[in-house]
Amino acid sequence: MSVPFPPMQRPLVAILRGVKPEETEAIVGVLIEAGMTAIEIPLNSPEPFRSIATAVKLAPAGVLIGAGTVLTAADVDRLNDVGGKLMVSPNVDTQVLMRAHQYAMVTLPGVFSPTEALLAARSGASGLKFFPAGVLGASGIAAIKAVLPAGVMIAAVGGVSDQNFAEYINGGVTAFGLGSSLYKPGMTAADVAARAKVTIEAYDRAIAKD
Repeated sequence: MSVPFPPMQRPLVAILRGVKPEETEAIVGVLIEAGMTAIEIPLNSPEPFRSIATAVKLAPAGVLIGAGTVLTAADVDRLNDVGGKLMVSPNVDTQVLMRAHQYAMVTLPGVFSPTEALLAARSGASGLKFFPAGVLGASGIAAIKAVLPAGVMIAAVGGVSDQNFAEYINGGVTAFGLGSSLYKPGMTAADVAARAKVTIEAYDRAIAKD
């Protein structure tokens, strides 16, 4: 049974690709303080499960912590072992989705075409991660959304930032994954805090205008 994407004041997923375990506590701390409620550490980061375990210990109730670039059922097992509850993948792999469902994880598989989007929805994904969203554009996502089941949660990742929230929201996107616009390897916790503040303010303005 799939897990619905939880209600959040701001459905923004901070993607910390490349974060090191020794940096995780400070960076995750400032993101939570800024108001981010979902944090993803991709598995092609250095020692990602160590970082995820650290983030899980820091996160209060209501903050979703998990992994990105999840490619195998074994990855899902390890994610569960360290307490992660968010499974983000770049593709639709029904075995990976089934394993994540067994652990009651929130799932965001990556899709690009109507075929992939419909398969993911049929497989019980919590939401659909359109990636790279910048290639499809808001209009491309809106066109695909028209053939999807009513109420399916749409997230945009790749090429989205505080600069274009409103455009995607108008196209039916309800959640965003934020990578390099929020965090790049080498950034300090203060850098990330400043970017998080700008991002959250931009999202709040975009929602207020919608």
